[in-house]
Amino acid sequence: MKVGILTSGGDCAGLNAVMRAIALNLYTTEKNVEVIGFRNGYAGLIRGDAVPMRRADFEGLLRAGGTVLGTTRTPFKLMSVPEADGTTRLAKMVASYKKFGLDCLFTLGGAGTHRTAALLCAEGCNVIGLPKTIDNDIYGTDVTFGFHTAVDVAADALERVRTTSESHGRTMLVEIMGNKAGWLTLYAGIAGGADVILLPEIPFSIDKVCAAVQAAYASGKRCAIVAVGEGAVLDSEAPFKRRERVFIRAERGETTVTRHLAEVIGQRTGAETRATVLGYIQRGGEPSAYDRVLCTRLGSYAAQLCRRGMFGVTVAVSGGKITFNALPDIAGKYKFVDPNGEIVRAAEETGISFGR
Repeated sequence: MKVGILTSGGDCAGLNAVMRAIALNLYTTEKNVEVIGFRNGYAGLIRGDAVPMRRADFEGLLRAGGTVLGTTRTPFKLMSVPEADGTTRLAKMVASYKKFGLDCLFTLGGAGTHRTAALLCAEGCNVIGLPKTIDNDIYGTDVTFGFHTAVDVAADALERVRTTSESHGRTMLVEIMGNKAGWLTLYAGIAGGADVILLPEIPFSIDKVCAAVQAAYASGKRCAIVAVGEGAVLDSEAPFKRRERVFIRAERGETTVTRHLAEVIGQRTGAETRATVLGYIQRGGEPSAYDRVLCTRLGSYAAQLCRRGMFGVTVAVSGGKITFNALPDIAGKYKFVDPNGEIVRAAEETGISFGR
């Protein structure tokens, strides 16, 4: 058996752990296994940039952060566009797949990675996807690997911000990753004890946010913490398309709403206000114990599917059990926070404001 592995899109904790589980499962259950790692995601598959890997290469990867194979973002929309030589990137990937004589290609990535994986399947390649993203927004799975580690990091950051904010009596806005979906901000905000949580799925009113901040101080708190999703939008911005919102914000010299909101809160409430962006710290570091277990389950199951000849699928979690979905059924789809879902209701009923 000869298989290929690549990691595509943004990095996150758990990529190495999943690769380890795939490889060790195959090495343990099959007599003759050859594993090829493609460097830097689909870019490596396009160029045929691959490295043979041994069992020893995977043994120490359970707790290692990032990805030993490297990763890049290769836009899905460019896959079928002819390049200077007249050949598409998709055609080059299919050619590499055949050149290396692969029985299966494991693609570890998010929504974009899955869309490209579906294209490869349509071209006759045996592909198995694995759901990676700190955004937890892949359709058809309850959870993605890397998400819970990012939640732990962001929640810890909120708690650290709280202690310094209490010392100075400040309102602190913390911007958390999540441009389209607010799962990371929602979970981290609840776990980190935020007073206000702002999500892309719930357009917010500045008046409501200011009122929530004032209520926090009125209740006796020495600070107010606002967890702001990267893609959060004002209710006044909601009717506009994303491109139009980007243009409006660019006129203010901003890409997100966080710093603008911090200025308004300070002006209206009189509270000393600061804003901080967590950024890439949320992606880095070793996976949490939860993610190490999840990665082992997902990777091992993906290897089982490969041994059974089940291709054109992506591994998923449903009701706590590991299962799979057909790639064409989930590619290009996203999973969003339900504004009226149980988690949001539970947060609101414990006093957290979503600015609505």
